[in-house]
Amino acid sequence: MVGLAVACALSNMPLTKNLRVAIIDSNPALKSRNYLTKSSIPDSRVSTVTPATISFFKDIGVWEHVQQQRHAFFGKMQVWDYTGLGYTRYNAKDVGKEYLGCVVENKVLCNSLLLRLQEELDDIENVIYPTRLVSLTFPSKSKQAGMKPTSSEPLSAGHSTEELHRSNLVKLDLSDGRSLYSKLVIGADGSKSNVRQIAGIKTTGWNYPQSAIICTVEHVMENDCAWQRFLPSGPIALLPIGDNFSNIVWTMSPEESLRHKSMSPEEFVMSVNRALDFGYGPHPRPNALDHFMEKFFSGTGNTAASTKESFEVPPKATGVVSERMAFPLSLMHSHDYVSKRLALVGDAAHTVHPLAGQGVNLGFGDAAALAKVIAEGVSVGSDVGDLTLLQRYEKDRKAANVAMTAVLDGFQKIYSVDFGPLNVARAAAFHGAQYISPLKRNIISFAMGDTKWPIFS
Repeated sequence: MVGLAVACALSNMPLTKNLRVAIIDSNPALKSRNYLTKSSIPDSRVSTVTPATISFFKDIGVWEHVQQQRHAFFGKMQVWDYTGLGYTRYNAKDVGKEYLGCVVENKVLCNSLLLRLQEELDDIENVIYPTRLVSLTFPSKSKQAGMKPTSSEPLSAGHSTEELHRSNLVKLDLSDGRSLYSKLVIGADGSKSNVRQIAGIKTTGWNYPQSAIICTVEHVMENDCAWQRFLPSGPIALLPIGDNFSNIVWTMSPEESLRHKSMSPEEFVMSVNRALDFGYGPHPRPNALDHFMEKFFSGTGNTAASTKESFEVPPKATGVVSERMAFPLSLMHSHDYVSKRLALVGDAAHTVHPLAGQGVNLGFGDAAALAKVIAEGVSVGSDVGDLTLLQRYEKDRKAANVAMTAVLDGFQKIYSVDFGPLNVARAAAFHGAQYISPLKRNIISFAMGDTKWPIFS
């Protein structure tokens, strides 16, 4: 999706719309050219897109296609943990917005990007190569580096190769026997990026002792709020996806994920409702500390609307209506995002814990920033693969991505320990976020993508 977003952004800007772009991906989903029906069961794989991502999609003409397909805005969110010592409510009205985010199926995002690209390109069938990248040869290397085939491949962009000496371009060999030459290769091929490995870009990261289960559940009535409860083994999130459906993202140990995948549908639904309601610990209840903090901080600027909101019990799931999928969780960050004639975007450059749904938004932020830098380079006649130009993209994105990665990793570690004093500290954090309005607003702005730093930016 992030590679398609770069292609859409480039095709939408006057300075870059004449660049020749090739999308190398064997995914059959890229053959879709029609709106997806809203009457089908929502897919398990969804993304929570932030207002910043929505703004980017509106700028490049993609959002109007998303609106024609299933999507679900939410304006409220509740976060709490199993100890019952505290909770936090967030409301879009706290920051003068209509919504906090929008949950969209990944296939809808992909389809919308393709439809927009088709509007901008007369020859989209000649732009998409439904094949796999076999190898890359950079102009500075004498030997061709080999690659194992992947299901998610990179995107390459550049001027007409007929006007350039091929010795100064990157050679891309494809599994169907064809070869392409490009001024710039954009690696959007996921966390195990072969493009990144060939370029020799090192990474830092680790595997979490956790897996995530995702699926779609059904309710008796429509859900209009995002819910997240921190449990001893990891958070469980309930995200609205439209009609009476919600998406589940449940973090737990790998052993528990296997057990929950093999449960009967009835057992799984009971387990979900227990995790979101009465299981593991009591509901948060008003106490003397709540009344003190509400009164003490009521004078710190305009009081946020959600400070008056009480704890609510999430809607019960009545059935699981999709396949239950499980995948291991990890953190990874590339030491470099760019080298000469190469840029990494999205999961190829960084992966984060899914507890706040920020991974895809970081990737779309990369796409917007890289397209802007390329356009700036074209405007002054620069080579789009020039390292100095590409480093401007890295400088813009790396600090923000590292900050978000650190915040999410910190949350993962803090909420993975069941220890009395730490539980009290977590409760204090919940109370602070609930009753200190300036802090609440800044947290919301950071999560929405409006600010790059989490505390009073």
